[in-house]
Amino acid sequence: MNRWVEISFDCLPLRTVGRLDIPIDASPKYRQRCEAVKGAIDKHGSHNTYYLYSAECTFHLTNHSELGMIQFRFEGTVLTDPADLKTERCDLTVELVRETCDWLTAPIVKWFEQSVSHAVAIEFDRYIAAGNLQAAKDRIARLQAETEQKGGYVGMYL
Repeated sequence: MNRWVEISFDCLPLRTVGRLDIPIDASPKYRQRCEAVKGAIDKHGSHNTYYLYSAECTFHLTNHSELGMIQFRFEGTVLTDPADLKTERCDLTVELVRETCDWLTAPIVKWFEQSVSHAVAIEFDRYIAAGNLQAAKDRIARLQAETEQKGGYVGMYL
């Protein structure tokens, strides 16, 4: 382990969402994600906004692999500057999912929940710098073009 904070997420650039209708046969989990994406677009728009999902943030408080870990699941929107070069803010829903800290108290959990947004903003800047943001945009645009050529459904998460 060489990082104090581990963050992983899937990223959906909201400007790539072409349709907001939810398939009738969508699973409850997929329907919930579609509704969350629609809510993010309604709240923040689709320009310079990115929806993060299947996301986790793990803080390591000690140098012991099995002691002092706090893990959160999160989902929500990251907003960038007009040039898509820097994170401006995050609007995330954060939930504690696991911990190995017998000294953890409610105020500490609350503080770490708030710290997730700060950690994600820094990690998203690293994501942008590594070229992953452009790769995500390109991948989704390519999939949408292929689907349109085949006359298929062009919905969310294709």
